[in-house]
Amino acid sequence: MKLNELRDNPGARKARKRVGRGIGSGLGKTSGHGQKGQKARSGVAIKGFEGGQMPIHMRLPKRGFNSLASKAFAEVNLGRLQAAIDAGKLDAATKIDSAALIEAGLVRRVGDGVRLLGKGELSAKVEIEVTGASKAAIAAVEKAGGSVTVL
Repeated sequence: MKLNELRDNPGARKARKRVGRGIGSGLGKTSGHGQKGQKARSGVAIKGFEGGQMPIHMRLPKRGFNSLASKAFAEVNLGRLQAAIDAGKLDAATKIDSAALIEAGLVRRVGDGVRLLGKGELSAKVEIEVTGASKAAIAAVEKAGGSVTVL
């Protein structure tokens, strides 16, 4: 095998379609668009159009609603908090707030605040400041000797 003998595998590179290049090419004249009609013209966008019939997305009934009062909390479980402390991403001696959680990579964006949930084990004594926390999470943090401040 020499450098000048290097070749692609047969069929590895496919030649592009050259449309509108004569009758012999098989893609001349109408370039594979058939005869006349909306789809033969340029600037066609018919996604969801059903020829004037009421489209299916408008025929189907609507369900549910999105509450304007709902809040989007960033959720953090105790297990992930402990893993971050063990990995050295969080310092258990300092107060842990939303800024510290973002810096540690536990939360991407805060949204309406951070909510602490009780899944997993926590052994470190930590002082946490969050927007909300479940009863189980508060109990687990206090059992480990720490404290939770709910803003």
